[in-house]
Amino acid sequence: MATHRFVPTAYHNVIGSLSPALHIADGDTVVTETLDAAGYDKDDVRQAQGGNPMNGPIFVEGAEPDDALKVEILGMVPTRNTGFTRSVVAGNVVDPWDIRTLPAGDKAIWQIDREALTARLSEPVAGLESFVLPLSPMIGCFGVAPSRGQAISTATSGEYGGNMDYRLLGPGTTIWFPVSAPGALFFLGDCHAVQGDGEIVGTGIETTFEVTVRLSVEKKKTIVWPRGETADDIFTIGNARPLDQALQHATSEMLRWLGADYGLDKTAASHLLGQVVRYDVGNVFDPAYTMACRVSKRWLTRQQAP
Repeated sequence: MATHRFVPTAYHNVIGSLSPALHIADGDTVVTETLDAAGYDKDDVRQAQGGNPMNGPIFVEGAEPDDALKVEILGMVPTRNTGFTRSVVAGNVVDPWDIRTLPAGDKAIWQIDREALTARLSEPVAGLESFVLPLSPMIGCFGVAPSRGQAISTATSGEYGGNMDYRLLGPGTTIWFPVSAPGALFFLGDCHAVQGDGEIVGTGIETTFEVTVRLSVEKKKTIVWPRGETADDIFTIGNARPLDQALQHATSEMLRWLGADYGLDKTAASHLLGQVVRYDVGNVFDPAYTMACRVSKRWLTRQQAP
């Protein structure tokens, strides 16, 4: 399998059926450097307009509709010493009568120590003078071309992935996307050094990364919503608004997965989920919200292939 160093010459604020920037074989690895969410590169030079500019699309040979694209996140290395966030929680995550009490939101700069792998506010506020965070890199926005030839803004998300901002989408995680276009047409960008659940200030610590992913095609693996796996858990992702609809999508996808790969009928899966499921909130800032339905592998026994 080959390794490609992908240097984009253009960036995209939509995920869709665009002309491929790179063709690779099934199972190849791609190393690429991302811009931050505002379009600035590792030297703090603006290369694209803001709104989560994406690298790609990458055409994966052999990927066809009704397949799944397997994305292994092999590594994420920060490439800049600064990142930024907004400074105040979004109005939609507090009670409506409390919105008027929120201070004006500003852009806050964070210092990233790439040796210690930590981040701290450049200008600490009262009470957070010693606030230092370990880096926990994640990809905020990535996915494959949607169905029906659509091109959808990187501000939102859907069955194809997109701007999910789920904190488990980092190194060591594998995620599967449903393929809807020939070649899958994979995009990625919008990487965060740290982010809490929900992205409730409208950003993670937005910065630039060198990202390494391996892209593989799983033929006739028909899935509806993204599925993921870490060393400890499996999870499914639903993207929608209102939040309960995102939860419904994620739960239905988990029921399908538990049946297909673990041999659990709806009753058995219900007993399992009813007692051990964990729901994680992804993005609750952007047009579509994200909910992950997560199950520890300790409770699961995968069926043996015939």
